[in-house]
Order: sequence, then C-alpha cells, then structure tokens
Amino acid sequence: MNKDHRVHNSAPSSSSGWRQRLPLIIIVIVAVTGAILLRDHLSFDALRENRAALLGFRDANYALTAAAFVAVYIAIVAFSLPGATAATLTGGFLFGVFPGVAFNLIAATIGAVLIFLAVRAGFGRAMTARIDASDGRMKRLITAIRENEAPVLFSLRLMPVLPFFVMNVIPALIGVRLSVFAATTFFGIMPGGLVYTWVGSGLGEVFARDESPDLGIIFEPYILGPLLALAALSVIPVVVKAMRKKEFGT
Repeated sequence: MNKDHRVHNSAPSSSSGWRQRLPLIIIVIVAVTGAILLRDHLSFDALRENRAALLGFRDANYALTAAAFVAVYIAIVAFSLPGATAATLTGGFLFGVFPGVAFNLIAATIGAVLIFLAVRAGFGRAMTARIDASDGRMKRLITAIRENEAPVLFSLRLMPVLPFFVMNVIPALIGVRLSVFAATTFFGIMPGGLVYTWVGSGLGEVFARDESPDLGIIFEPYILGPLLALAALSVIPVVVKAMRKKEFGT
C-alpha cells in the first residue's frame, strides 16, 4: 500500500516537470524553425524591399502598426529568432528616434523577461539548488555575481561581450531576481538601442542612395568610449565592496 502510494505521488511530479518545461520546449522548437524559415524575411534587405508598404500602412494605421511592431519584436526576442537588429532599425525607420526607441526598449525587455521566465521555470530552480548544494570555484563565482547582481548585469548589458540570448538564460539559471533582471536589461540596452534606433531613423536617406546602414557605428570612438566609461562606472561598487572585504577580512 505504501509502495502504491509512493508511485501515485511520483506521477504528478513528473507531469508537473514537463509542464514547467513546456514553454522552454516551445521556444526551442520555434527558434530552430524560425532560424531556418525566417532568416530571409527578418532582415535589412526585407525592410528595404517592403519599406513603401510599411510606411503606407503606418500612415493609415499608426496605433495598429505600433502595436503590431512591438508584438513582433517581442516574439523575435522571446523565441530568439533572427532579425533583432533589423527590428531595431525598423523601429527607428517607422517611428523615428522617439517613440521608436521606447518601442524597441520595451519590446526587447519584455521578450527577454519571457525567455528568462521560461528558462527559470524549466531548469532554473533545479540548477540554482544544485549550485547552492555544490562546492568549489563555480559556486564562489555564482555567489559573487549574486552579491552584485545589478552592477554586474548592467555592465554586461552595456558591453555585450555575451550574445543577448545567453544573457537572458544565464541569470535565470543562477537565480537572479526578476526585478533586477528586468531593470538591468531595460537600462543596460538603452544606450545601444538608442544608437541603432537613431541609425534606423535615417534609413530613408540610406535607401535613397541605395546603400546599407553603418551598423559598425557603435564601435566608433565617440560612441564606444562613453559606453566603456559607463560600464566601468557601473562596476565601481563591486570593486569597492571587494576592497572593503579584503581590508577588513570579511
């Protein structure tokens, strides 16, 4: 009887685990399918070819265009589809620097939060428990990040040394708080998002000259320099805290 009782209780647990992983499984399936089927449809060339139709639809249905754009951008980020840069340029092209940058930042942040929640529900809590129960260098590294969540994540968003998708997944696996993740994502991608939205707002002239936008502009010294300085400033609290711990031996 006790054995049957244990078997009876194990089934819902297994079923619950699959339900928790279902959103992440869907994301993976859509991401792989989208990478194969949508690569040529979510690109700068596609924007160039359909620019007249997009502008005409925007002029006739501004609110609907804005809502549809935000929804598509959220889907691109949440499902890790190709075309995030083209989407950011499109936001500037259709809506100008403002409100285009607001649409881009809101959509990118919501999409990032959705994949963060999917990963955390599917694997994050179990991974966090394993990390907490482990010993060694990895646990010390994760603990250091947790103690300085906001400045570390903000700095990594400012200077994207890791792919955007990876930066959505890792925080979920190590137990970063949702509020910190959302805030550092929104404000961390703001400078880069503003630059690319600004580039997108000038696409009309670029199309007229039959040229391609200069996406490498973010690496120009007058833009990269302030971003590096801001990233350095954001980690000063981490350095100060580490120095104090070393000084006082705590």
